[in-house]
Amino acid sequence: MTEPTRVFDLLDLYPKNFGHKSDMYGYKVDGNWKKWSSQETIEQIYQLAAGMLENGVKRGDRVGLISSNRPEWNITDFAAQLCGAVLVPVYPNLSETDLAFVIKDAGLVAFIAEGKVLCDKVSTAVAASGSAVKIVSIDKTEGFESIAQWCEKGKANPHTQDIEAVKKETTPGTLLTLLYTSGTTGTPKGVMLTHRNLVSNFTILCDLPPVDHTCRVLSFLPLNHIYERMLSYLYLYRGPSIYYAESLEKVGDNIRELSPHMFTCVPRLVEKVYDRIIAKGEQLTGIKRKLFFWAVELGEQYDIRPDHRSAWYNFKLSIASKIIFSKWREALGGNVRAMVSGGAALNERLARIFWAAGIPILEGYGLTETSPVIAVNTLEPDSVRFGTVGKVIRNNEVQIAADGEILVKGPNVMKGYWNRQDATDEVIDKEGWFHTGDIGIFVENRFLKITDRKKEIFKTSGGKYIAPQRIENMLNSSRFIEQSMVIGEAQKFASAIVVPAYGFIRDWAARKNIKLGETNAEIAANKEVFARIMKEVEKMNKDLAQYETIKTVAVIAQPFAVDTGELTPKLSLKRKVILKKYEAEINRIYQES
Repeated sequence: MTEPTRVFDLLDLYPKNFGHKSDMYGYKVDGNWKKWSSQETIEQIYQLAAGMLENGVKRGDRVGLISSNRPEWNITDFAAQLCGAVLVPVYPNLSETDLAFVIKDAGLVAFIAEGKVLCDKVSTAVAASGSAVKIVSIDKTEGFESIAQWCEKGKANPHTQDIEAVKKETTPGTLLTLLYTSGTTGTPKGVMLTHRNLVSNFTILCDLPPVDHTCRVLSFLPLNHIYERMLSYLYLYRGPSIYYAESLEKVGDNIRELSPHMFTCVPRLVEKVYDRIIAKGEQLTGIKRKLFFWAVELGEQYDIRPDHRSAWYNFKLSIASKIIFSKWREALGGNVRAMVSGGAALNERLARIFWAAGIPILEGYGLTETSPVIAVNTLEPDSVRFGTVGKVIRNNEVQIAADGEILVKGPNVMKGYWNRQDATDEVIDKEGWFHTGDIGIFVENRFLKITDRKKEIFKTSGGKYIAPQRIENMLNSSRFIEQSMVIGEAQKFASAIVVPAYGFIRDWAARKNIKLGETNAEIAANKEVFARIMKEVEKMNKDLAQYETIKTVAVIAQPFAVDTGELTPKLSLKRKVILKKYEAEINRIYQES
């Protein structure tokens, strides 16, 4: 297979390696799956690139993109590359204030937006930024030009020589994209990634997904996140058909419809899938129920290393696989060869159970600034350790600083932050090491384990340091807890703000004949709910050092969300916002102690 050196090289390699596939992409239109052939897709890419040039987009210009996952997202991405523009994709749920900042900071000249709602949102942000930006709609939208119209302009004047000149003069070091970090604090920063950054990552990881051109993959994580975007390039390099889920809520339905061979996920999705499976198990009775939870308990003991499993264990596992775990695999379409998890720490217990069930979850680690993968567990022999993010990829170097921070070097490390040399100098030292801000260790001297975020570790009044993320992951693995944030800086002990898993708790209460109120606020105030959540907390505390244990919790009614300001678009906790919002509840915890 010919090695690409620029991302758009994939457009030439795809038909050479896989022919003219009928379903390069798949996307639901009016309730039915529409397939986009590779020939149709590549033609539209060149047409839109020419349309951009016809509408005044020049080499080096920045073009914005705000859309859900769909083939037009990729078409816009590659079209921008072919006319020499720098793509600036943003989350659809980005606030208008942050959107206006990105428009002005990046100096956008055009913005591709999906439909009326997002076109209007961009229009408002453009006005607030004081910029002159051409807004183009992916769908036909009154008052805005459409990309179909730009493609028609490109067909009329294909700008063949201009596009060929861009292709010839684009080097691996040419700026490909600006990705604005959502940031839990401070102003968003534009991460500058080059063609080399992305190509170095997806080519080195090309054997990670156990799929080829005969397979289907399902995509539902936002394409403007570097994790899913890099994998979309990797898929084009390997050849599987890419189908886009309708929405996060319909992922389960789409999996059953498509029977994909692989999909990417985040730990919270794995937890939700597991919770649904367990809820069905809870409804069983008699011997069926006993067998179900016997299989789960067996999965909890699973060791990835064959020589660490006895023949008797393997025999029991084969029985569990046949009568219990086979149904789990069927619920995921029956074809899943692997799930790739990133974005946050995966609960080790769940990883063991899913691997035991014949559904491998490959956990990895990286950042936007590293394009993104630094380390990952793979399906290669002896290349997985539960509780770690795997081995460092071949073209990266990683070292652990004296304070435990993970430092990385490699061709995937960003060029820097747009217009922010000061911020760049803060994270890339004079020797070229990128400082990730994450704390970690090596297990067995080769498997990287992330223990927390450097900036999120806090100290109690007793002088003990607490790493909150690890404890939050433990809390969130409970079926009774949807979200949590550990607190206790400068206090005598650690506690937590907890959002109950309201759906599960309603089902639990119905089974136990416990009367709950109708609203979330009434459930949050229920003493029996508090007691049951504390039972979960006390069970978790057994695996923590004494100074780390959670003494009590504040149960809140409103889930943390992007729209209400507690989460970044990447779903990271905005800790300062949450601390301020629930200041009264936090004061009550520590005043009553």
